[in-house]
Parts: sequence; structure tokens; C-alpha cells
Amino acid sequence: MNVRATVAETAKAPADEAVGQRVAALVARAREAQRAFEFAGQVALDTAAAAAAWAIMEPSRNRQLAELSVRDTGLGNVDDKFRKNWRKTLGLLRDLKGQKTCGVIASDPAKGIIEIARAVGVVAAVTPSTNPAATPANKIINALKCGNAVIVAPSPKGHSSCELLISFIHAEFAKAGLDPALVQCLPAPISKAATGALMQQADLVVATGSQSNVRMAYASGTPAFGVGAGNVASIVERSADLHDAAQKIALSKAFDNATSCSSENSVVIEDAVYDEMLSQLRSCGGALLDPAQKVQLQAVMWSGGKLSEHCTAKSAAQIAQAAGLEEVAGQGPRFLMVEETGFGADYPFSGEKLSPVLTVYRARDFADAADVIRRIYAYMGAGHSVGLHTARTDFAVELGERLPVARVIVNQAHCLATGGNFDNGLPFSLSMGCGTWGRNNFSGNLDFHHYLNVTRVAYPIAEEMPEVDALLGDYFGRVGR
Repeated sequence: MNVRATVAETAKAPADEAVGQRVAALVARAREAQRAFEFAGQVALDTAAAAAAWAIMEPSRNRQLAELSVRDTGLGNVDDKFRKNWRKTLGLLRDLKGQKTCGVIASDPAKGIIEIARAVGVVAAVTPSTNPAATPANKIINALKCGNAVIVAPSPKGHSSCELLISFIHAEFAKAGLDPALVQCLPAPISKAATGALMQQADLVVATGSQSNVRMAYASGTPAFGVGAGNVASIVERSADLHDAAQKIALSKAFDNATSCSSENSVVIEDAVYDEMLSQLRSCGGALLDPAQKVQLQAVMWSGGKLSEHCTAKSAAQIAQAAGLEEVAGQGPRFLMVEETGFGADYPFSGEKLSPVLTVYRARDFADAADVIRRIYAYMGAGHSVGLHTARTDFAVELGERLPVARVIVNQAHCLATGGNFDNGLPFSLSMGCGTWGRNNFSGNLDFHHYLNVTRVAYPIAEEMPEVDALLGDYFGRVGR
């Protein structure tokens, strides 16, 4: 008998029970507030969503959140966090404006159907350290718009930013006469036990971040939306405007030190334009490493097969310095580039890097480029999205029909476009579903529709039963009865 193990298990059980009780108290407060809020009417729901939005968008508070996020997580940079907090929230407000999320939302007299929007209840919002203010704000605003209460389970490093954000939200709530219990945060220290207890006790889980958290959400027994792993790749097809493509890829790769799951990790360039495209990427601040430098970089970026936190979301110059590449670091690169031919665990540059490091593949032609993407995603990133730079926009539909991706982003800066932008029609979101390819139960951008139940009232209509031949006549004509 392992006495020490038994003692440890005995000590752990009361601790977990105490955590569960503390979480239960938060959920009880949230549930009481939500029951009243759900039926307060559309104006009240819109007011709450607007209050949460302004809490992060107001410039002085936004700056505080951006600075605290970078200070406490060590990820990204302040100016890009500031822009992300503003743009993603502004875009979400645009998407939500005029949307009816309570009462009757649709009526079809011909079918005798009336649809009624209903809240889901208490939402558990699991959020990552990469966006410790923008992602919680996005989920909070969507939840409130639909009449829900929300409790955030931030990453341990992101707790301070989330706590500050919620204090700003409560200040706005006080002005609007709203119950602060509608928006809460798990208290520090954040633990898996507390996050798990919240998942089990909530009515809906929306999980963004590590795959372990997503798997825990799906296994919690509570209805859940979780996202897949990122590892975005983009194709540069021979007809592309190479200067434009390079500028957009560089912007996407360098934004917030590549904290976004939508930032390109690889670019696949057709052979006919390979050298010219590399030249364009260099002119946009990319530093191409030679094979020996690539080995040095790999040694510092991965330890025991895992990404090193010393490189994650750091600047290209910091990463080069850490790898002993002083000459490269001295050039002040915007991002680093390495050439690759392989795929899988033995070729770690083929995976997600969460840093301004771009892997470059050469392809014979467009068909070969698509095959390279397929092999990358067989290792990591299936279901997320693919970028395409081309003048042949019909190629995008071909990729959408054949690759395991939920989004094809055409001639855009990928990390800005995938989660919605002001120059495309995708919903603004920081949580992208990856479909069954990415082990997710949805393939769109997580938006307010995912925070609603819909009740349908069915009235009787005149019976209209079709003849069998009207439905199967074409089949009978092709194969017989």
C-alpha cells in the first residue's frame, strides 16, 4: 500500500470539495442575477453589452489593460494589444447592432413557425493568456447581449488583466444600474480544479486557448463550444501581387508578436515566384536564416518537443538574441524565416510557433502547394483556415472544396481577417471553430448565435403531402424502381 499516495489523495479531496463550494457560490450569485436579467427586455440586454464594450474600449482603460496584459503575461506588445482590444470590440458592436436576442425573433406564417430567443443561463468563459482582455470582453459582450450571466476562467497569467477588465465593467454597470453578479471572474489562484468545477456547474462552456482546456470543456458534461489548434499556412500563387502579398503576410506574422492563432506559421510559395517572393518578404522586414542558423533557432525554440516560453510571443530580435544570432538580432528584424521541406514532429518548424517565425516551403505549382498545406495540416492545424494570395480567385473555391479548413482567406492579412474585419463579411470573433477536422462541434466564428437557445412555436397549417414520384421520379428515371 502506498501510504504517501493515500495521504495525498485524502488531502486533495477536501481541497477539491472546498474549491467546488467556492465556485458554486459564484454560480449561485450569477444564476440569481441572470434570472432577473433574462426577462429585462432588449434595451437592458443592449445596455449591458454596450457597458462591457465601453469598459475595454475607453482609451485610458484600454491602455491600462494592454500594458498590464504584456507586463503580466510577457506575451505580445502593448500597441498591438491596444489596437486589438479596440478593433475587435468595435467590430463586435457593429455585428450586434440591431440584432434581436430576446422575445420573438422570427415568424414564418406559411410554415406556421414562430421563433423565440431564449438565454442559455450561466456561461463559463475559458480564456487564454495570449489575449487576456480582448477574448474575455468578446465573450462577455456576446453573453450579455443574449441575456446570460458569465463567469470567466482566465489563464493564470491572464488573471490580473481579466480582473481589471471586470472592475471596469462593474464601474459601467454601476452607472447603468446593472447587477455586477452578471459578470464575474474565478478568484486567484486559478487552478484546473476551479476551472473544471465551473465547467461542470455552468449551463454552457465557451473555451478558447490550450487544447487541454478545450478537451476538458468537451469532457465536462456541460454543453460546450471549443476551438481547434492553430497552425495557419498561406499559399502565394504565381499570379499574386507579390509586393501586396508580402506586406500582408508580414503584417499578419508580426502583429502582437504572433500571439494570434490566425497568424501565419508557414507560407507555401510557387516555384515560379519563389525567389522574388522571398525578396519581397525580406523588404518587409523578414530575415532569412541559413541552415546553421536554423539549427540554432530550433534548439532554443523547442525543448523536449515543447515550445519554449522564452520565445513564445517575443519579438524577432529577442528570439534571435536568445538563439545566439547576434548579427541577425542587430538588424532589427520584423520576423524570422526558415526554409523547410519536411512535416511532422521531426520537423518542428512545420507546426505552430506562436512567435514571429515564418516557415517557408517551395511548391512546384498550385496543386503541389495545396498538397503541402494538406501535409502540414495532417500534422497540426486541421480545420482552422488557409490563406491564399492570387489573382485567380477561383482557386479559393477549389481549396475550400478540398482542404480540411473552415475558412479560406483571400488576399488579406490573415490574422486580422480570420476573426472578422471591416473589409470582409466574417463575424468579429476571437474564437474560431475548426469543425470535425479540428475535433470541434462547429466550424464558424463563435458569435452571439452560439449564446442563445431558440424556442419554436408550431401552429397547424393546411396539410400538403407530396406524391412519391415528385420526390423520387428523377431517381427512378436513372436507376429504375
